[in-house]
Amino acid sequence: MTVNDQLIELRQVTKSYGPPERRTPALDNLSVCFAEGEFVSLMGPSGSGKTTLLNLIAGLDTPDYGIVRVNGTDLRTLRDHELARLRLRTIGFVFQSFNLLPAFTVEENVAWPLEYSRYGRPEVRRRTADALQRVGIVNCERRYPAELSGGEQQRVAIARAIATGPTILLADEPTGNLDSHTGEGILDLLRDLNRSEGVTIVMVTHNVFAATYGHRTLELHDGKIVRDVRAPTPPVMNVVDIGKR
Repeated sequence: MTVNDQLIELRQVTKSYGPPERRTPALDNLSVCFAEGEFVSLMGPSGSGKTTLLNLIAGLDTPDYGIVRVNGTDLRTLRDHELARLRLRTIGFVFQSFNLLPAFTVEENVAWPLEYSRYGRPEVRRRTADALQRVGIVNCERRYPAELSGGEQQRVAIARAIATGPTILLADEPTGNLDSHTGEGILDLLRDLNRSEGVTIVMVTHNVFAATYGHRTLELHDGKIVRDVRAPTPPVMNVVDIGKR
C-alpha cells in the first residue's frame, strides 16, 4: 500500500449548530488533509467534532465557512444529485449501529446501493457475492440481520460499504457495539482493505487500541485538532542487514 496525493482536503472549516443566539461550534477554523491510501483514526471526547468532520467529507452537511474538497472537487459546487452520486460511488459508510434494513436479507442489504447505482442485475449479483466473500460472510445470503451476531452484522455493513468500489471508507465507531475479540476482527478487516485495495479510511473511535490501526491519529477537542501523530515507519531491511542478524 502506498500513500499518494491528497484525496480529502478541508481548509479553514467552521461548522456550528443551534439557533443564532446560542450557536455551538462543532468545528472551529479546522484545516486538515488526508492522503490517498491513508488510514486515519479520529479521537476526542464526545462533542469534539469527529462525526461532524465525517459528515462534511461525505457532503451530508455543509460548513458555515471554509472549503471541503474530495478528489479535488469543491463539494459546494455539486448539486444534490451529484452529491448523491459521490456517496454512492466514491464514499462508503460504516456505522456503530450497523444500520442494516431488518426486512431485507443479507444479500438485499448489500445489493440495494448497487441497484441505486444503476448496475445491471448480473453485475449487482457479482459485486454482492464478491463483497460478502471479501468480508468472510458465506452461506448467509438469505438470512436476516436479526439472525446474525453483532460481528456478522458489521461485516455485512462493511460488505455493503465496499460493494460499489469506493475509494474512501468513513467509519464511525465501527467496533463500538462489539466485544473486544469481535472488534479486533473488524479492525483487521479494515486494515486489510486499506493495505490490499488502497481504500482510504477515516475512522472515528474512542478506543486507543483501535486507533493504533491507523497510519495517523488525529485528536480533536472543541472543534480543533490538538494532536496529529503519525505511526512510526518500520525500518526497511535489505538482504545484507538480514544476513547480519
